[in-house]
Amino acid sequence: MIDIEELKQKVLEGGQISREEALALAGNEDKEKLYQAAGEIRERCVGWGFDMCSIVNARSGRCSENCKWCAQSAVFKTGVCEYDLIGEEECVELARQSAAYGVSKFSFVTSGRALPDRYVDSLCAYARRICAEVPIRLCASMGLLKREQLERLKAAGVVRYHCNLETSRRFFGTLCTTHTTDEKIATIRAAQEAGMEVCSGGIIGMGETMEDRVELALLLRELNVASIPLNVLNPIPGTPLENMPPLSDEEVLTTVAVFRFIHPRAYLRFAGGRALIAHIEERAIRAGVNAAIVGDLLTTVGSKVQEDCEKVKRLGYSILP
Repeated sequence: MIDIEELKQKVLEGGQISREEALALAGNEDKEKLYQAAGEIRERCVGWGFDMCSIVNARSGRCSENCKWCAQSAVFKTGVCEYDLIGEEECVELARQSAAYGVSKFSFVTSGRALPDRYVDSLCAYARRICAEVPIRLCASMGLLKREQLERLKAAGVVRYHCNLETSRRFFGTLCTTHTTDEKIATIRAAQEAGMEVCSGGIIGMGETMEDRVELALLLRELNVASIPLNVLNPIPGTPLENMPPLSDEEVLTTVAVFRFIHPRAYLRFAGGRALIAHIEERAIRAGVNAAIVGDLLTTVGSKVQEDCEKVKRLGYSILP
């Protein structure tokens, strides 16, 4: 039987748990003890700050990739709204609104394998204006960009790049055949080489095993990723995963806790699918979540920013500026 307290102390003293220890934690029957220990790791290692990020769906639909979970893929008929680049004034105003609520980061998110170069130029111009007018940090999620494009974004004021690995290397190939985990890793490394922070995580509930989730967490640790979105699959009608059964509350909370043991100092960030787990969200925050994407999400309704602020403050957190 794995000793949760012993592994907690190992992490608190600067050690790293192994794959076998992570799987043993996930299989431990005393779930409440696991969740409590993960919460203590979060408290001791990163404190009571809560990080919030809002996103803008800056280019929607018509994506060439065949990711089975995604409403924006042109391969599937989902009825998602399609449009080219959002206008500059609308984008700047959304950033301004986010800053007014106390949100610390604002991210440009675009559909497609990689954002075409002319659109990268446009969003660089948006970024420079937002940096000049709005007190908020900028992030971007624009697909498999090259280092030169990432360097231009960095020069324009974008400090963090997002590229989800989604799941384990083994399982990813069953969900998408138009790009690979290695291509995603190359993008992450290019962003780091360009001087950017990296945000990368995954989606749970796509049919993967707990072993797949642990492998994802360990790969993110190897890549030194400090902001990790944990999405819960929201099955979109028209996608191949539209009939996936929901995860149990225990699976979600156990995944959060194991990720916290593997990433004691990371921002574990609730993102897509939050509405599906709203009834356990406070328990998940106590079990190690310390960040969230707030406001409207890409193709599904997100959370209300003010409600999020009130919730995390009620739980004893302070919103990070």
